[in-house]
Amino acid sequence: QVQLVESGGGLVQAGGSLRLSCVASGRTFSTYTMGWFRQAPGKEREFVARISRSGITTYADSVKGRFTISRDNAKNTVYLQMNGLKPEDTAVFYCAAGTYDSTWPRLYDYWGQGTQVTVSS
Repeated sequence: QVQLVESGGGLVQAGGSLRLSCVASGRTFSTYTMGWFRQAPGKEREFVARISRSGITTYADSVKGRFTISRDNAKNTVYLQMNGLKPEDTAVFYCAAGTYDSTWPRLYDYWGQGTQVTVSS
């Protein structure tokens, strides 16, 4: 079992930055692909970014060049640095752990409780 706890969300003006963190406990963190997803009201959960066990990263087109995912296996933590935030980035952001290198939420086994990110115009 893996427990994931996100933090770092909040209210920010358009153009601002936030850094989300997700701390994992339980089984060996380094064996998992870690992903960030988000869900806006009335919309489906969507892929944002992922980082594989070897450090390979993938981003959604909508965040490419603005967001950066990274991981620190010594701290069991994955980060999402978000720069140039836009009002359309407003959502609950979730981190997830899985054994597959995928952008599909259903292939992730463990999820955090989510952290709210609100971007004002």
